[in-house]
Amino acid sequence: MVVLKRSRPSRVAISLRAATVTPNKSPRPRPHQPTNHVPFLFKQRGSSAPAHQSRAEGSGRGPSGEQQRFKRVQRLSLHLVLVARENRLALRSRLGLRRPSATGMEAGDAMERGEQRGPLLPEVTSHGPKIQDDSLQVPLLKDKKRAGSKAPAVVLGFECLESTAFSGISSNLVVYLETVLHGSNLASASKVTTWFGTSYLTPIFGAIIADTFLGNYNTILVSLAVYVLGMMFVTFSAFLPTAAVLGGSSVLGAQTVAFVGLYLVAIGSGGVRSSLLPFGAEQFDDDNATDRESKGSFFSWFYLCVDFGPIVSGLFIVWIQNNVSWGLGFGISTACIALAFGAFVLATPMYKRRMPTGTPLKRLSQVIVAACRKITLRVPADAGMLYEVSDKVDNQPKIEHTGEFSFLDKAAIITESDFEDITEEAGSSWKLCTVTQVEELKILLRLLPIWATSIIMSSAYAQMNTTFIQQGSVMNMSILSVSVPAASMGSFEVTCVLTWVLLYSKVIAPAVRSLSSNGNGEPSQLQRMGAGRLLMALAMAVSALVEMKRLDSAARGEQITIAWQIPQYFFLAGAEVFCYIAQLEFFYAEAPDTMKSTCTSLALLTIALGSYLSSFIYAIVAAFTTTADSPGWICDDLNQGHLDYFFWTMATMCTLNFVVYSGFAKNYKLKTVVS
Repeated sequence: MVVLKRSRPSRVAISLRAATVTPNKSPRPRPHQPTNHVPFLFKQRGSSAPAHQSRAEGSGRGPSGEQQRFKRVQRLSLHLVLVARENRLALRSRLGLRRPSATGMEAGDAMERGEQRGPLLPEVTSHGPKIQDDSLQVPLLKDKKRAGSKAPAVVLGFECLESTAFSGISSNLVVYLETVLHGSNLASASKVTTWFGTSYLTPIFGAIIADTFLGNYNTILVSLAVYVLGMMFVTFSAFLPTAAVLGGSSVLGAQTVAFVGLYLVAIGSGGVRSSLLPFGAEQFDDDNATDRESKGSFFSWFYLCVDFGPIVSGLFIVWIQNNVSWGLGFGISTACIALAFGAFVLATPMYKRRMPTGTPLKRLSQVIVAACRKITLRVPADAGMLYEVSDKVDNQPKIEHTGEFSFLDKAAIITESDFEDITEEAGSSWKLCTVTQVEELKILLRLLPIWATSIIMSSAYAQMNTTFIQQGSVMNMSILSVSVPAASMGSFEVTCVLTWVLLYSKVIAPAVRSLSSNGNGEPSQLQRMGAGRLLMALAMAVSALVEMKRLDSAARGEQITIAWQIPQYFFLAGAEVFCYIAQLEFFYAEAPDTMKSTCTSLALLTIALGSYLSSFIYAIVAAFTTTADSPGWICDDLNQGHLDYFFWTMATMCTLNFVVYSGFAKNYKLKTVVS
């Protein structure tokens, strides 16, 4: 049943007596009357009040005007209760459910059987009727299985195989395009970042499909089929003959097959990424203390599984691609994703599955439309006068009202005409929305600045798969007499990630706790994301210094060892740990229950847009630095270019990005759920 939002404790409670309630007769309130907490004034349609009553109200004789208005509200509320009750009973009858008993004897029998029975009539408060009759609710068909160790373990194992497959393609892709498909340095870097960006753009579409139509499980299945097909295309392209001359027909044929496969992989991996993490989180029961604790560690384990793939691909698959066969290296990646597909399907009986809740875009659009319809109304100063429903009605937690973006609050203002459309299916109207529905849109608006600053961060992070590899390719690729391919330095970055995780848990977090007033404080998610942005600026600055050192050595005819890249990978790993792990946790925690997959994908979308931004920066750099007398900053022969200038530019952008982020993070208001 619909109730008005109880954002403040009610001062007045009116009990209605069952003996006086009939469909045509309003219940009589007790003598105690509210004074100043009636949320709105209505004139009941079809009222048959005698004329002398109206005159008495105007002249001060008889019941006061405040009492009369309260009675009208009370009668209207009770009418809504009775109508909703009849609708509920009819729905229960159609579903074949037992009609709830209404007699005291049967209610007592139900209590003796251990069943919880609510009161047959609503408790009317100054904020409207409060429904406590649980018998009116259609029971939810919940899966009683608790998440043991098996279902989440399968999800984590799946992610290990998927990340290995994806990294086996992406880690060395720029080298494949340059050496096998004969692309230039700039063109290959641009194509890789564009493809990489698409791979992280598709999750947002996968999330919408999962939340609206298929659910997480079915979205993963369909995406895996596309994923495997794309990997097969990429593997097949490595076996096609290629011409030695750029632009040969054989090269074009291999490029076509390779890029068809790559973009199928981008589509398939996007669907998997958008749904796998929320699907794994669904396996835990939030009502169970043990599951809640396990769910917190699940996010950290999941991210470590994401980093498992680059380690395996960097140490083994990249070496096979460079020294044995590109086809064999891609084939191993294809086998990994096929194995993950089979294991995921076989484990189906273990899973708990959440059905799609409907398009989140519709809920957000309803708020905008409803607010525009009431653009001339003033938002009441008391948030308790805005429309809200009980969490027992829509089975969703309620979000506390905030004062930001107050224009949107107009969507929750109740007018007389709205009462004709209010039903227990709250939040489905284009004229009246709940406070929680309005707050969902406000959350997204508050997230936008934080989200936007992640794009600059991701454009710098994309250099690990492009310019870092190109820089390492013109160095002495040996460390302590061991040959290390430039693309394998990505595996070292993952090792640095593990180092940073230990450093944070053993040194940084305890130090912050010791400095906090209560000894329990830790860096917040927003603080960790800020530290990640600062470390990314430092990584770009170190990259510029290393490139300056390399160019100086190259001018003397010397090559510096690729070990000089270790510091930049180390700081890049720190930025990844502080920013991306906290970002996933932050977006998932702030997301409304109906938009978990969508908001998780927004975090991944920043990586996509960052990659596109990186490609755009490459184009701008080429346009402004390439002349008849200069090959540009990023050219085929890096010894003739100025990659250090490019890195200094990225460092400057990251520093400014950190300053802007700090301002938004300082003023960010976290979501508060009403208990």
